[in-house]
Amino acid sequence: WIMNCNLATTRLPKLTLIINSPGGDVHAAFALIDTMKASTIPIKTVGLGLIASCGFLIFIAGKKGQRILTPNTSILSHQYSWGSDGKEHELYARVKEFELSTRRMIEHYKKCIGMTEKKIKEVLLPPQDVWLSSEEARKLKICDKIEQLY
Repeated sequence: WIMNCNLATTRLPKLTLIINSPGGDVHAAFALIDTMKASTIPIKTVGLGLIASCGFLIFIAGKKGQRILTPNTSILSHQYSWGSDGKEHELYARVKEFELSTRRMIEHYKKCIGMTEKKIKEVLLPPQDVWLSSEEARKLKICDKIEQLY
């Protein structure tokens, strides 16, 4: 959809991505985030209901000034979890991807929210899950506005 809109002969002035997501695969999320960042059409993100985990990563990738939460949206940020199996040497090899994924998340948070790495680890990526209200998210500059849909 984003790519099609960017390639269309009649271009829209803005795209709106409404997100209500319990999360998902971090690699799929970063594929969408890369697509959003490559778009020459600004992408407004609207968080509705629940934006959790990968849904949160996608939400903050929206254009600054155009990241909207509805008043009753719940937000979840946490360290990612990932199951793995295999032989010992294979598991050790996977550690590199775990570290790369953590680094990608931190860099994404820094770019989109403007927090320092230290504050991100303390406030948004500590060992336990972090649940936020829309108002708490606004105060942390995670969203730009809190509004009703209509």
